[in-house]
Amino acid sequence: MQHTIFGSLEHFQKGSIEIIKGDAGNYAFSNIYEVASKAPPYQKTVVGKNLKFVIESLRAEGQSPWFAAAHDEFTVVMDGEVTVHFIKPDAEGSLAPADSEGTYKLDAAPQGRSMGYVKLRRGHQALLPAGVAYQFRAEKPGVVIVQTILGPNSVEKWNEICLH
Repeated sequence: MQHTIFGSLEHFQKGSIEIIKGDAGNYAFSNIYEVASKAPPYQKTVVGKNLKFVIESLRAEGQSPWFAAAHDEFTVVMDGEVTVHFIKPDAEGSLAPADSEGTYKLDAAPQGRSMGYVKLRRGHQALLPAGVAYQFRAEKPGVVIVQTILGPNSVEKWNEICLH
């Protein structure tokens, strides 16, 4: 019988990946909890990569900047409790350039209509819709991952985070 151990910021082991099909050079992975434990809040550190698609680990602590993307993104809370607030901007296309890839950090909350928020706990997930601004808020440190496309705010530091 398999026993799943779910990590956290306080308890984790260094991660690895086993490639079962394909070229190992197309994949990379590192432990999301270790990466988040060493990162400043809301740095979008790439921990998984397949071609242009990435999984980013973020240390959720306090309020994040406002973010937006021209494509849908997806988030999962891996540790802690996080609220995600959404704003639909008044001006279409004003957040992330059309046909751009990856997440854009906004200077401030955009003018627009609040779309409300979702409260997420460990294992809960949410869609981060294209063209909508979002902000993470966490009262205590936690970890979220975001599935997105490699972009201008994606931080790659493989030499620091991967097993050697």
